[in-house]
Amino acid sequence: MERMRLNKFLAHSGVCSRRDADVLIGRGEVLVNGFSAQPGQTVSEGDTVTVAGRPVTLRQRTVVLAFYKPAGVTCTERDPYAEKKITDMIQYPVRVTYAGRLDRDSEGLLLLTNDGDLIQGMMRGANGHEKEYLVKVDKEITDDFLLKLSEGIYLKELNVTTKKCAVEKAGKTAFRIVLTQGLNRQIRRMCAACGYQVRFLKRIRVMDVSLGDLKPGEYRELSQTQIAGLYRDCGLLYEDAAWEDRTPEKTGNQK
Repeated sequence: MERMRLNKFLAHSGVCSRRDADVLIGRGEVLVNGFSAQPGQTVSEGDTVTVAGRPVTLRQRTVVLAFYKPAGVTCTERDPYAEKKITDMIQYPVRVTYAGRLDRDSEGLLLLTNDGDLIQGMMRGANGHEKEYLVKVDKEITDDFLLKLSEGIYLKELNVTTKKCAVEKAGKTAFRIVLTQGLNRQIRRMCAACGYQVRFLKRIRVMDVSLGDLKPGEYRELSQTQIAGLYRDCGLLYEDAAWEDRTPEKTGNQK
């Protein structure tokens, strides 16, 4: 491995984004060969890097998983009060972290990866990445309701008006909606502001990745072409060719 800036090394190892790596380095939580790391420092293959006392190794390749999060599972890694956590559902030989959340009662597509920079790129609201959902509500849908959703709704509790979005009727009480922002419980809040209650919510697409025929609790690995497309759409350079490409061991809940 050629010498690499330490913040980039931590991002490629799946620890965090480069920006967050700089924060960790500034706090003195990163050691290189037992000494406190310095901003702008570089590392090579023979160096030993630890973060908060834990050793960090360079990931072997970029991994992105499309995972069907079941309802009732909480998007958290550490909450001791969550009955079911994402980490309980994914048994994968490479540590991956989710990009964006789905609330506990919602289900559907969740992307997980070991690249912190890619996570930040997918989550950054300014990039306007599309996320598509199938939603069912508690009463019959009207054209006026769909129009209000598409034009943007003021959410008093967040003091914000949602962005215009594409909405399409999918049944008597169901519709599809494509968002380019990720406010907390946004769809549920939008529906409630119009007098509707969400009974079912499933995310079926993130950017160009669709849920497909995955069943709750299953995942699939994205192809190198799909991963390269995510990097491109996030304005990131896909540098995976620099690392050894080994296929991780297959796991039981893989699709």
